[in-house]
Amino acid sequence: MFSIPEHARIVVDRLEYCGYEAYVVGGCVRDSLLGRTPKDWDVCTNALPDEVLRVFRRFHVIKTGLKHGTVTVMVNHEPVEVTTYRIDGEYTDNRHPDAVQFVSDIEADLARRDFTINAMAYSPTRGLVDAFGGQHDLAARKIRCVGEPDARFNEDGLRLMRALRFAARYRFDIERETAYSIHRNRHLLENVSAERIFSELKGILVGDGVLDMLLAFPDVFTVIIPELAPTLGFEQHNPHHCYDVWTHTAHAVQAIPADATLRLAMLLHDVGKPACYSMDEHGKGHFYGHPKRGADMARDILTRLRCDNATLSAVLTYVNEHDRAFPTTIPGMRRLIGKLGESTIRSLFEIKKADMAAQSTHERAAKVAALREASLLLDDTLDGGALFTLKDLQINGSDLMKMGVPQGPRIRNILFTLLEEVQDDALANTREALASRAEELI
Repeated sequence: MFSIPEHARIVVDRLEYCGYEAYVVGGCVRDSLLGRTPKDWDVCTNALPDEVLRVFRRFHVIKTGLKHGTVTVMVNHEPVEVTTYRIDGEYTDNRHPDAVQFVSDIEADLARRDFTINAMAYSPTRGLVDAFGGQHDLAARKIRCVGEPDARFNEDGLRLMRALRFAARYRFDIERETAYSIHRNRHLLENVSAERIFSELKGILVGDGVLDMLLAFPDVFTVIIPELAPTLGFEQHNPHHCYDVWTHTAHAVQAIPADATLRLAMLLHDVGKPACYSMDEHGKGHFYGHPKRGADMARDILTRLRCDNATLSAVLTYVNEHDRAFPTTIPGMRRLIGKLGESTIRSLFEIKKADMAAQSTHERAAKVAALREASLLLDDTLDGGALFTLKDLQINGSDLMKMGVPQGPRIRNILFTLLEEVQDDALANTREALASRAEELI
């Protein structure tokens, strides 16, 4: 059940050899009990911080959080976080303890942790310490706070998001009192940094159980992204849809592959719908312009959440393009490849499939057939080896300047005209043909 890797075992054994208690603790114990391979190995000990530094004086030690009793010991180029048993003082910022008190009792240390499944420790010599029912909750597939939920969440508001992330990752339920407390204390997220919230949000979105979390805790998600609030219960009054906008969004997130960028795009793909809603004389709802409106809103949202530029750019493209009709001709597909690139188009196919999976069955067969034809057309177009961008032309801006075209936007306009005509098979991509046609355009 417990196969402690060499770098962590060296840390545990060395502390024990020097007369101290040492346990692997937290997530590595949880994942080992679940039969998963832990990503990180943490150790707790009754050795005081100065004693830990002395024990590992011949190792490279990073003083990660020395005042809180934590250092990182590098063993064979692998990090092991070592923390002295402690109890935490007041959390006046709802995020970090103002002070800590070092203790000698492992159970007192475990009592300060967030959830029962994370409050277990294991020693190769003393066995498993599970004072709060972590094994029982693992078997019952429950996320439960250690002790009183309101107290745990008021200590650290980010724990609300962590609860949802663990539940989504393992497809666990959140125990009733813990869930009630999450709803009651959702305002605490206003005190948490955007970077930490964004990291946890991505973790929730890529979880297998993300649908349940989105449907059960919309009030939490609208604290961190208030722009989503109008989508809750917003009926679409359209035969293509069987859900309100938020429920459709939740199902679409679940339906797409578990990639953080794709799932962020699905979370935000219809955020602009409520602002673009109109109803025609037949009582049918429409959302004209919602992709562009949604992309503008997504830019504000992701910028506020400190999203990295690469993810931001990709999500904005996906949101803006998610409702497009794909070309039905090779020239049209050539132009789309030139604009978006093959990878983005294939991602849009996934987005279309997820969007359809979260809709009604109205015209489903026709939509699926159209998407399949677009995919085949993309393959055929790529196999044809046609040119897609200006750099593929056998003539460039320098050539046009030598022909007498002054430097400026006129050059780009001519090149784009040549590109479109070559893509439409109306012009050969040779220097002679391109130069001749350019002369006509000058």
